[in-house]
Amino acid sequence: MTAQLGLGMAALGRPGYVTLTHAADLRGDLDPAAMEAHAHEVLDAALDSGVRYYDMARSYGRAEDFFASWVTKRALKLGEIKAASKWGYTYTAGWSTHAEHHEIKDHSLATFSRQFEESVERLDGYLSLYQIHSVTAESRTLDDRALIDAIARVKEMGLRMGFSTSGPGQSEAIRKSLEIERDGRRVFDSVQATWNLLERGAEPALIEAHEAGMKVVIKEVLANGRLTDANRNEDSVLSSRIAEIREIAAEIGTTIEMLAMAAALARPWASFVLSGAATVDQIKTSAAALNFGFDGELDEKLRPLALDSNEYWRARSGFAWN
Repeated sequence: MTAQLGLGMAALGRPGYVTLTHAADLRGDLDPAAMEAHAHEVLDAALDSGVRYYDMARSYGRAEDFFASWVTKRALKLGEIKAASKWGYTYTAGWSTHAEHHEIKDHSLATFSRQFEESVERLDGYLSLYQIHSVTAESRTLDDRALIDAIARVKEMGLRMGFSTSGPGQSEAIRKSLEIERDGRRVFDSVQATWNLLERGAEPALIEAHEAGMKVVIKEVLANGRLTDANRNEDSVLSSRIAEIREIAAEIGTTIEMLAMAAALARPWASFVLSGAATVDQIKTSAAALNFGFDGELDEKLRPLALDSNEYWRARSGFAWN
């Protein structure tokens, strides 16, 4: 079964991000009104390509606001599309691309309460999933009883609850979530995790989550632009593996981004795969990957090119904001 394609709005809602070519993707115009119009163009293209799942976060600048104004402009009815958002980071860049800190992490109960109200105000009835943003293995977030109790109470109101993960210990966080219950029911309905051709470390835990009935959402499929033809950084510690993946793509007459996206969409345990598209052409490429014939033989050829998770995340921590 092929996963459904979704659109992640991390690169559309703020002027600075860690994806390669981000400044060029925004055409150099960082005026909020221009960025809103640009986001609407990409959202239109996504909708026209069949995308019905849209992922954002409180820390994605004005992503929720841009999405809300687009929904109003398109007069989309409740139920036509699904909106997911995340809490736990606060955007602090002040619309600058040169801020010392673009976002600050805080998984406290107070932040959950505040940001949940902010997201509901902006997304109204379109919000179908609310997630903790970036739970790591060393985080104590999932051990915070008062916080988990509050999340469970919101779930009782009918909203699905989930979390995203990051770092080399994604599997640890995923497996811990499977054991968290209130009144005999699992608290978390979904997990969003990084999986790509360079970082497959969380796959066994994601399979377990899927088998347990959780929705699985894949993010950072193109490794923040590193698994694209736009990436020609030969100094990167990822470069040798990327070069080999690019060669395999060329051998079968496709591009590295098409291959990377198709690989994620082919995961039988994934419910949604997020495209991080910041342009109309990028979302069209992502949608085209739905029709790519990715098979087990090709997967086995690519599997040895994945890095150790610790090595990947060391490189990931060095991705520069632009």
